[in-house]
Amino acid sequence: MDDLVASAIAHWAPRFTTNGVTVSDFQRVTAQVERWADWCAAWSDMGAEHEALGRRALADGRLVSAGQHLSQAAVYFHFGKFVFVEDLDQMRAAHERAVACANDALPHLLRPGRRVEMPFEGATLVGVLRCPDGEGPFPVVVLLPGLDSTKEELRSTEETFLDRGLATFAVDGPGQGEAEYDLPIRGDWSAPAETIMATLEGLPEVDARRVAVWGVSLGGYYAPRVAAALGDRIRACVALAGPYDFGDCWPRLPELTRRTFQVRSRTGSDDEARQVAHTLSLDGVAEKITAPLLIVFGRQDRLIPWLHAERLSETAGGPTELLMLEDGNHGCANVAPWHRPYTADWLAGRLA
Repeated sequence: MDDLVASAIAHWAPRFTTNGVTVSDFQRVTAQVERWADWCAAWSDMGAEHEALGRRALADGRLVSAGQHLSQAAVYFHFGKFVFVEDLDQMRAAHERAVACANDALPHLLRPGRRVEMPFEGATLVGVLRCPDGEGPFPVVVLLPGLDSTKEELRSTEETFLDRGLATFAVDGPGQGEAEYDLPIRGDWSAPAETIMATLEGLPEVDARRVAVWGVSLGGYYAPRVAAALGDRIRACVALAGPYDFGDCWPRLPELTRRTFQVRSRTGSDDEARQVAHTLSLDGVAEKITAPLLIVFGRQDRLIPWLHAERLSETAGGPTELLMLEDGNHGCANVAPWHRPYTADWLAGRLA
């Protein structure tokens, strides 16, 4: 096993299995991959098996099963592409299959979803809206993925909020998911925030007076930027494992993460990418956050030092709560029961 494969397994195993990959499938795939060059193909092969189950169920009219199989297949294709930036054509092919499977699953989920496209700076941002049972309009949580996650990875997170009567709107922002091919990563999220809010105001299913924002990893940086930009139009904000200044984290980031940021920031070298990473900073911005802020962080985070969470807690302009999980890794996927239900309850209380 080469170092890149070992690094991916060591850093991300709990994240995979928490977000939809079965333990047995994780073991089957990682046991056969010895070279990083084979990573995307191995996960795509496994995704194809689950997609075939979904297509067969769809043809047979077994729609609940079709939705389950296809949404699971989307996660497998996603994890094939998530940091596979050494072969951009192969990465994009896996990503397109992830999106196709997720789109085809949406009408058949127990809480169905629909795709929403938002014109933005000559390109398109894409979100997925899902609503809980009952009649709306519903309070809504905007879900923001990180550097290597996308809206297709957030199904299990969505369920936590849907179970509590909250709608979800999972968005690929600039440099993320479907937008990563047309728009680079950016530090200032004022313009994306305004586009997302304007879209929510036009969706009859949601109550745009009751909007919260949640983000994980780099999304845990974007969510506070959205809260700062929108002010009192945001009722609450959750920052999970987000950096205060991403450039400060650069020396400790895994090689795969640095490579991925370089590609998605459209920079030509590691040093140039590090300079752009420093533009992802809450310095001078955190004070503008007035909405209640919940910061969730793992003390064992190997990518972002826990001191970043304390710095945000100390500088945010509104009421702040810091949930520091002593055994939590990056994203705290290894301790999900200790924060996911609490986070959902916390947001439901503030959007009630």
